[in-house]
Amino acid sequence: MSIVQKSGTFKLGDRTVYRSGYGAMQLAGPGVFGPPKDRNAAVRVLREAVAQGVNHIDTSDFYGPHVTNQIIREALHPYPDDLTIVTKISARRGADASWIPAMSPAELTQAVHDNLRNLGLDVLDVVNLRSMLDVHGPVEGSLEAPLTVLADLQRKGLVRHIGLSNVTPTQVADGRKICEIVCVQNYYNLAHRDDDRLIDDLARAGTAYVPFFPLGGFNPLQSSVLSEVAARLAATPMQVALAWLLRRSPNILLIPGTSSVAHLKENLAATELVLPDDVIREPEGVASKA
Repeated sequence: MSIVQKSGTFKLGDRTVYRSGYGAMQLAGPGVFGPPKDRNAAVRVLREAVAQGVNHIDTSDFYGPHVTNQIIREALHPYPDDLTIVTKISARRGADASWIPAMSPAELTQAVHDNLRNLGLDVLDVVNLRSMLDVHGPVEGSLEAPLTVLADLQRKGLVRHIGLSNVTPTQVADGRKICEIVCVQNYYNLAHRDDDRLIDDLARAGTAYVPFFPLGGFNPLQSSVLSEVAARLAATPMQVALAWLLRRSPNILLIPGTSSVAHLKENLAATELVLPDDVIREPEGVASKA
């Protein structure tokens, strides 16, 4: 059994994926803009991820833009039958690398076609609609119009499954009235746990939750607590954070990103890290150490 297989599996619609996946965001240049410094290294990371057993890759055509998807195609096309590629739409990049909402019907439709072309696919496995009502985090507001556009593209056969990103529990509930939602991708980690209740609700519904920034936004005190726990376990802080997420709920799917093969293997090794009950209470407490 490979390290990735030890993470267990969960369903994304009709697709079964291992819970340890890979996020391709860091394969683009600085600020997720422009080409990488070493394109060959980016290709090697993707091929190594698949060789290690990863069958869930997260991406978007606004990474680069276009760069990350084109590298994925170069590295992995034709794709293994069990590989699930999840992308997201609703933003575009300004010339200054800014993130600009792109949620009109024409922009959403163009984004789906751009993803299809750059990935070399006839249909996208999963497309997440990322709320751009606020670039920095979830805010309440209707997503009915853009989600209806995406559901129409699904009916046309261009998209198999639909997810949501950067959203509130209310938006998830409202979205389910329009189409099936197979995953939710939000900011969540040991220090930022606003979605605790949402994760549990999704788990009961059999819906995947995909946290991003597993070490994002930690203050110095929180980081020091995590580092101390990691040192006692002969692990890295990132490995502890990822192992905690795997333990937190069976519907959590990991997509840590890296542009380094060594770092990729280190992240995947988190599946073998056992967090004893008497130890896990310490990193769980970092959320309260503001």
